[in-house]
Amino acid sequence: MRVGFGFDAHRFGGQWPVRLGGVLVDESRMVEATSDGDVACHALVDALFGAAGLGDLGTHYPSTDAQWHGVSSLELVRDAVQKLEGGGWVPIQVDLTVVAQSVKVGPHREAIRNGLAGVLGIGLANVSVKATTTDFMGSIGRDEGLAAMAVAVIAAG
Repeated sequence: MRVGFGFDAHRFGGQWPVRLGGVLVDESRMVEATSDGDVACHALVDALFGAAGLGDLGTHYPSTDAQWHGVSSLELVRDAVQKLEGGGWVPIQVDLTVVAQSVKVGPHREAIRNGLAGVLGIGLANVSVKATTTDFMGSIGRDEGLAAMAVAVIAAG
């Protein structure tokens, strides 16, 4: 078994509504991003790739490549899982933490968990989604954007 860690952050003000784990969580806020700006999926992809030693999000989906503009980040997770499987690895467990001052995860937590479990091909009990704030400290505390951290456990398939 191997463990990987991922992190992603996006500022508010772009063209994509806030999505977390593929779920639309806030239509009134927009994020700046190349893809749909889903920080939870981006952190998760980095954690999966890190665990497998396959580089990072930018290595596989560079922002300079137009094919990734506006793509669903859930599709990036799906593709990452296929890349892992091609290298002989499968996801076992993931743990996500969303860091945001005003975006609320709680009402969407189960939808996020269900969607990610399906794409990852793992049981719901193996997908954890949590949230926290920075208690008004820093750029996230000033509600300038949001971030996510992820840990992924993979095993030889």
